[in-house]
Amino acid sequence: MRIACVLAEGFEDSEFKVPYDELKKAGHEVIVIGAKKGDKIEGKKGKEKVKADLGIADARPDEFEALFIPGGHSPDQLRADDRFVAFTRAFANKPILAICHGPQLLLTADMVKGRRMTAWKTIQADLKCAGADVVDEEVVVDGELVTSRKPDDIPAFVRASLELLGSGADAHASA
Repeated sequence: MRIACVLAEGFEDSEFKVPYDELKKAGHEVIVIGAKKGDKIEGKKGKEKVKADLGIADARPDEFEALFIPGGHSPDQLRADDRFVAFTRAFANKPILAICHGPQLLLTADMVKGRRMTAWKTIQADLKCAGADVVDEEVVVDGELVTSRKPDDIPAFVRASLELLGSGADAHASA
């Protein structure tokens, strides 16, 4: 399966790196989409530095089967860019994996009303105000939406994401 990972400066290092590695290990192709192709994007702790495989101007949602939104400061920056909001909105009927502050991008894309989900504690109130059914659990799966709260939840987030997506080999076999 081809997964779009939208990323900006200040992402939470582990919330990107661990799921990214596990998705790739399961056989999925994960494409990092930044503001511009080739941009070097650094995590907020400085442990992870990633190069954007694709710029948002060249990213086409129909070329991806799923969307991955790591947390940290990245989602708040991404939602200030209408191109990332429109790109996210195009995944309304596809798997979306969002951890920690990731749902901020879904908030701006108006995709949370009536959805059962979780997020970082301070984002939970925003989600409730926007009409989401918010629960404080390590991972929540609502249809094709997987959400988690924080770095401690990464193992559950990865497990639920892989259960939803299956292995990359499975996805290629059914394509």
